[in-house]
Amino acid sequence: MPDRIRLLLVDDQILSRGVLRSGLERERDLEIVAEVNRTDDVVGAAKRHRANVALLDTAGPGHDSIYVTTELRTSMPECRVLMLTTFGRPGHLRRGLDAGAKGFALKGSPTPQLADAVRRVHLGLRVVDANLAAETLQYTETPLNEGETSTLRAARDGGSVALMAQKLAVSERVVRTRLWSAIGKTGARTRADAIQIAEHNGWLAD
Repeated sequence: MPDRIRLLLVDDQILSRGVLRSGLERERDLEIVAEVNRTDDVVGAAKRHRANVALLDTAGPGHDSIYVTTELRTSMPECRVLMLTTFGRPGHLRRGLDAGAKGFALKGSPTPQLADAVRRVHLGLRVVDANLAAETLQYTETPLNEGETSTLRAARDGGSVALMAQKLAVSERVVRTRLWSAIGKTGARTRADAIQIAEHNGWLAD
Protein backbone atom coordinates (compact mmCIF):
# COMPACT_ATOMS: atom_id res chain seq x y z
CA MET A 1 0.00 0.00 0.00
CA PRO A 2 1.32 3.52 -0.80
CA ASP A 3 2.27 5.80 2.08
CA ARG A 4 -0.80 7.03 3.91
CA ILE A 5 -1.73 10.71 3.95
CA ARG A 6 -0.70 12.13 7.33
CA LEU A 7 -3.40 14.34 8.87
CA LEU A 8 -3.28 17.04 11.53
CA LEU A 9 -6.67 17.81 13.13
CA VAL A 10 -7.13 21.36 14.47
CA ASP A 11 -10.34 21.85 16.47
CA ASP A 12 -10.91 23.11 20.01
CA GLN A 13 -14.11 21.07 20.46
CA ILE A 14 -13.27 17.60 21.76
CA LEU A 15 -16.54 16.08 20.54
CA SER A 16 -16.18 17.55 17.07
CA ARG A 17 -12.57 16.40 16.87
CA GLY A 18 -13.58 12.92 17.99
CA VAL A 19 -16.21 12.66 15.28
CA LEU A 20 -13.65 13.72 12.68
CA ARG A 21 -11.12 11.22 13.97
CA SER A 22 -13.50 8.27 14.17
CA GLY A 23 -14.67 8.85 10.60
CA LEU A 24 -11.35 9.57 8.89
CA GLU A 25 -9.28 6.90 10.64
CA ARG A 26 -11.48 4.24 8.99
CA GLU A 27 -10.07 5.31 5.61
CA ARG A 28 -7.17 2.98 4.86
CA ASP A 29 -5.10 5.63 3.07
CA LEU A 30 -5.46 8.28 5.81
CA GLU A 31 -3.56 8.47 9.10
CA ILE A 32 -4.20 10.99 11.89
CA VAL A 33 -0.76 11.79 13.28
CA ALA A 34 -1.66 14.65 15.65
CA GLU A 35 -4.49 16.73 17.11
CA VAL A 36 -4.32 20.27 18.51
CA ASN A 37 -6.99 22.50 20.00
CA ARG A 38 -5.41 25.91 19.29
CA THR A 39 -4.30 27.42 16.03
CA ASP A 40 -1.11 28.74 17.67
CA ASP A 41 0.16 25.15 17.79
CA VAL A 42 -0.49 24.27 14.14
CA VAL A 43 2.88 25.02 12.55
CA GLY A 44 4.91 23.36 15.30
CA ALA A 45 2.71 20.26 15.31
CA ALA A 46 2.75 20.01 11.51
CA LYS A 47 6.54 20.08 11.49
CA ARG A 48 6.97 17.63 14.39
CA HIS A 49 4.60 15.06 12.92
CA ARG A 50 5.40 15.69 9.23
CA ALA A 51 1.75 16.27 8.39
CA ASN A 52 0.66 16.25 4.76
CA VAL A 53 -2.72 17.91 5.31
CA ALA A 54 -3.96 20.13 8.15
CA LEU A 55 -7.73 20.15 8.70
CA LEU A 56 -8.10 23.59 10.21
CA ASP A 57 -11.23 24.76 12.05
CA THR A 58 -11.67 28.39 10.98
CA ALA A 59 -13.33 29.40 14.28
CA GLY A 60 -10.86 27.94 16.77
CA PRO A 61 -9.02 29.89 19.51
CA GLY A 62 -5.55 31.30 18.91
CA HIS A 63 -4.23 33.00 15.81
CA ASP A 64 -6.60 33.90 12.98
CA SER A 65 -6.96 30.95 10.58
CA ILE A 66 -5.87 33.12 7.63
CA TYR A 67 -2.67 34.07 9.45
CA VAL A 68 -1.97 30.44 10.34
CA THR A 69 -2.55 29.32 6.76
CA THR A 70 -0.09 31.93 5.49
CA GLU A 71 2.48 30.95 8.11
CA LEU A 72 2.14 27.25 7.31
CA ARG A 73 2.38 27.87 3.55
CA THR A 74 5.58 29.88 4.10
CA SER A 75 7.34 27.60 6.58
CA MET A 76 6.03 24.19 5.48
CA PRO A 77 4.52 24.40 1.98
CA GLU A 78 4.38 20.62 1.64
CA CYS A 79 1.59 20.58 4.25
CA ARG A 80 -1.70 21.53 2.56
CA VAL A 81 -4.52 23.30 4.41
CA LEU A 82 -8.15 22.22 4.24
CA MET A 83 -10.28 24.72 6.16
CA LEU A 84 -13.37 23.46 7.99
CA THR A 85 -16.27 25.80 8.71
CA THR A 86 -19.91 25.62 9.79
CA PHE A 87 -21.02 28.56 7.66
CA GLY A 88 -19.92 30.82 4.84
CA ARG A 89 -18.50 34.23 5.67
CA PRO A 90 -18.43 36.75 2.82
CA GLY A 91 -14.85 37.28 1.75
CA HIS A 92 -13.40 34.69 4.14
CA LEU A 93 -13.29 31.94 1.56
CA ARG A 94 -11.50 34.15 -0.94
CA ARG A 95 -9.03 35.36 1.69
CA GLY A 96 -8.35 31.78 2.71
CA LEU A 97 -7.64 30.68 -0.84
CA ASP A 98 -5.44 33.73 -1.40
CA ALA A 99 -3.54 32.87 1.80
CA GLY A 100 -2.74 29.43 0.44
CA ALA A 101 -5.54 27.17 1.66
CA LYS A 102 -6.20 24.39 -0.83
CA GLY A 103 -9.81 23.85 0.15
CA PHE A 104 -12.89 24.66 2.21
CA ALA A 105 -15.27 22.01 3.56
CA LEU A 106 -18.29 22.08 5.84
CA LYS A 107 -17.87 20.60 9.29
CA GLY A 108 -20.22 17.67 9.52
CA SER A 109 -19.72 16.68 5.89
CA PRO A 110 -20.14 12.91 5.28
CA THR A 111 -16.84 11.10 5.82
CA PRO A 112 -16.49 9.87 2.21
CA GLN A 113 -16.92 13.45 0.96
CA LEU A 114 -14.43 14.85 3.45
CA ALA A 115 -11.93 12.06 2.78
CA ASP A 116 -12.17 12.75 -0.93
CA ALA A 117 -11.51 16.45 -0.27
CA VAL A 118 -8.43 15.51 1.77
CA ARG A 119 -7.08 13.36 -1.06
CA ARG A 120 -7.61 16.06 -3.67
CA VAL A 121 -6.06 18.75 -1.47
CA HIS A 122 -3.07 16.47 -0.87
CA LEU A 123 -2.60 16.32 -4.64
CA GLY A 124 -2.48 20.11 -4.72
CA LEU A 125 -5.97 20.57 -6.15
CA ARG A 126 -8.41 23.24 -5.01
CA VAL A 127 -11.60 21.93 -3.36
CA VAL A 128 -14.54 24.11 -2.33
CA ASP A 129 -17.74 22.65 -0.90
CA ALA A 130 -20.58 23.40 -3.31
CA ASN A 131 -22.82 24.82 -0.56
CA LEU A 132 -20.10 27.21 0.60
CA ALA A 133 -19.38 28.18 -2.97
CA ALA A 134 -23.03 29.06 -3.52
CA GLU A 135 -22.93 31.37 -0.49
CA THR A 136 -19.54 32.98 -0.89
CA LEU A 137 -18.20 32.68 -4.42
CA GLN A 138 -20.18 35.63 -5.71
CA TYR A 139 -17.13 37.72 -6.56
CA THR A 140 -16.95 40.53 -9.04
CA GLU A 141 -13.31 39.45 -9.39
CA THR A 142 -12.73 35.97 -10.75
CA PRO A 143 -11.27 33.28 -8.45
CA LEU A 144 -9.68 31.64 -11.52
CA ASN A 145 -6.10 32.32 -12.52
CA GLU A 146 -5.08 33.01 -16.11
CA GLY A 147 -4.27 29.38 -16.93
CA GLU A 148 -7.56 28.08 -15.53
CA THR A 149 -9.50 30.75 -17.39
CA SER A 150 -7.87 30.01 -20.73
CA THR A 151 -8.38 26.28 -20.21
CA LEU A 152 -12.08 26.69 -19.44
CA ARG A 153 -12.42 28.84 -22.54
CA ALA A 154 -10.82 26.06 -24.57
CA ALA A 155 -13.09 23.50 -22.91
CA ARG A 156 -16.09 25.67 -23.76
CA ASP A 157 -15.27 25.23 -27.43
CA GLY A 158 -15.40 21.45 -27.01
CA GLY A 159 -12.87 18.82 -27.98
CA SER A 160 -10.66 16.34 -26.16
CA VAL A 161 -8.01 17.07 -23.54
CA ALA A 162 -5.39 16.34 -26.18
CA LEU A 163 -6.93 18.90 -28.52
CA MET A 164 -7.08 21.51 -25.75
CA ALA A 165 -3.45 20.83 -24.84
CA GLN A 166 -2.42 21.35 -28.45
CA LYS A 167 -4.42 24.57 -28.70
CA LEU A 168 -2.99 25.96 -25.45
CA ALA A 169 0.56 24.70 -26.13
CA VAL A 170 0.75 22.87 -22.79
CA SER A 171 0.80 19.21 -21.76
CA GLU A 172 -2.33 17.13 -21.28
CA ARG A 173 -1.43 16.82 -17.60
CA VAL A 174 -1.46 20.61 -17.23
CA VAL A 175 -4.88 20.77 -18.89
CA ARG A 176 -6.32 18.15 -16.52
CA THR A 177 -4.81 19.86 -13.47
CA ARG A 178 -6.22 23.23 -14.50
CA LEU A 179 -9.66 21.74 -15.13
CA TRP A 180 -9.76 20.03 -11.73
CA SER A 181 -8.60 23.24 -10.05
CA ALA A 182 -11.26 25.29 -11.86
CA ILE A 183 -13.92 22.76 -10.88
CA GLY A 184 -12.83 23.02 -7.24
CA LYS A 185 -12.70 26.82 -7.18
CA THR A 186 -16.15 27.21 -8.71
CA GLY A 187 -17.72 24.56 -6.48
CA ALA A 188 -18.79 22.64 -9.58
CA ARG A 189 -19.12 18.89 -9.98
CA THR A 190 -18.15 18.58 -13.63
CA ARG A 191 -16.26 20.46 -16.31
CA ALA A 192 -19.55 21.50 -17.92
CA ASP A 193 -20.85 22.86 -14.60
CA ALA A 194 -17.62 24.84 -14.09
CA ILE A 195 -17.95 26.40 -17.54
CA GLN A 196 -21.59 27.30 -16.88
CA ILE A 197 -20.82 28.88 -13.50
CA ALA A 198 -17.84 30.81 -14.88
CA GLU A 199 -19.88 32.00 -17.86
CA HIS A 200 -22.75 33.10 -15.61
CA ASN A 201 -20.36 35.18 -13.46
CA GLY A 202 -18.60 36.69 -16.46
CA TRP A 203 -15.25 35.07 -15.63
CA LEU A 204 -14.66 33.81 -19.17
CA ALA A 205 -15.18 37.12 -20.90
CA ASP A 206 -12.33 37.92 -23.27
